[in-house]
Amino acid sequence: METNMDAKTRYKAKKIKIVFFDIDDTLRNVETGYVPASVTRVFSQLREKGIYTAIASGRGIFGVPEEIKALQPDFYVTLNGSYVIDRKENVIYEERVPNPLVQDFIAWAKQVGIHYGLVGSHQAALSDRTEEMSQAIDPIYPNLPVDPDFATKHPIYQMWTFETSKKIDALPKALGQELRLVRWHPISSDVVLDQQSKAHGVSKVVEKLGFKPENVLTFGDGLNDLELFDYAGLAIAMGNAQDALKAKADYVTKKLEEDGILHALEELKMVEKELHLPQTKMDQETGPIATIHTNYGDLKIRLFPDQAPKTVANFIALAKDGYYNGVIFHRIIKDFMIQGGDPTGTGMGGESIYGESFEDEFSEELYNIRGALSMANAGPNTNGSQFFIVQNQHLPYSKKEIARGGWPEAIAEIYAEEGGTPHLDRRHTVFGQLMDEVSYQVLDTIAAVETGAMDKPKEDVVMESIDIEGEA
Repeated sequence: METNMDAKTRYKAKKIKIVFFDIDDTLRNVETGYVPASVTRVFSQLREKGIYTAIASGRGIFGVPEEIKALQPDFYVTLNGSYVIDRKENVIYEERVPNPLVQDFIAWAKQVGIHYGLVGSHQAALSDRTEEMSQAIDPIYPNLPVDPDFATKHPIYQMWTFETSKKIDALPKALGQELRLVRWHPISSDVVLDQQSKAHGVSKVVEKLGFKPENVLTFGDGLNDLELFDYAGLAIAMGNAQDALKAKADYVTKKLEEDGILHALEELKMVEKELHLPQTKMDQETGPIATIHTNYGDLKIRLFPDQAPKTVANFIALAKDGYYNGVIFHRIIKDFMIQGGDPTGTGMGGESIYGESFEDEFSEELYNIRGALSMANAGPNTNGSQFFIVQNQHLPYSKKEIARGGWPEAIAEIYAEEGGTPHLDRRHTVFGQLMDEVSYQVLDTIAAVETGAMDKPKEDVVMESIDIEGEA
């Protein structure tokens, strides 16, 4: 589960000028190839804000999937920092493994009886191929050739171990003075120059841009991200990350499949939240439906349990218990709203299923537009059983003026064209919306009844019963 985002972490985000992303199980599920659609929006919004994007991976550029290249990152830190290029493949930095060291590694691998791989900047080869090796390497680099002499023909930037018969946790002393292992698979480690890491490669990009580590945000999930997490000004671990990496993170976000990158950047306020505004697409909603049968006709309402779960549960339970049967709309104000739900009919009574007043559930996705079902209250967090339906059809403001006040444009347009009560937003919990034209006609008919003292109808407007279809 993700950690809470604190103010200090959000403050760090204000200094970020470049974001580095690991590929496997950060941007893309290594087993299925799944890349969340939200990732495209993330790259686009960061670009619009003038923030650089970059890949920092143990993969070579030849192993970067096309769907990741299609995101058009500005830089690629590949092969654990050994080969760094920009989008046009101009080399920013490279560090080759000296050939004598490569030959020493090959000799050692043969001596201890393990298979190996040799990695160039744009291609790689295996010393042999077994089923276990294929299972490890093919999801990243399918169909690599078998060529034990690859190093005699190509510069080498790193190597791989393939430990199909024995586990190798350390290199011998002579090799270990210049090389180190970076475990990436149960049977395989990257073998890189001791000074090489993603962090080292990232530092070369940062230096080129004239930035500082505090300007760097990184996302990762694996042990080869440890040094980068120490280097970066802000480090975010995926929900599926290794525990050792989570321990170093400023924030642990959701898993890849749960749009973890988008979630973190929204929390950091580095990308705009994509709001689901159910009132703007009622034909696509699938939540429960409440039909309030009145002596003036039916009011058919779609409920929104995703945004207001406790409020919807309260309303549904009361309705099913017959709590509202025979209860009047005790307060009706034309060009404003109709209010009911108090069994005493006075506006002073009513109880929730929770036995006491319960808290508001304000959502950035629901608004008091015309036709909204909203909770009546006596101040913050005093919800009980009473509710109202917004009836106002006219607002003296344009869409532009309303949007300037901070409302989403789609909601501002509805307010401007159809009416509502925007001054009640963040003061009353919206939890439903009228569904059809007949219901709006009934709403307007009820709103037009003659009222007396305290805006109470002179002749009762009664909720005869409420039917519920579907479950919250």
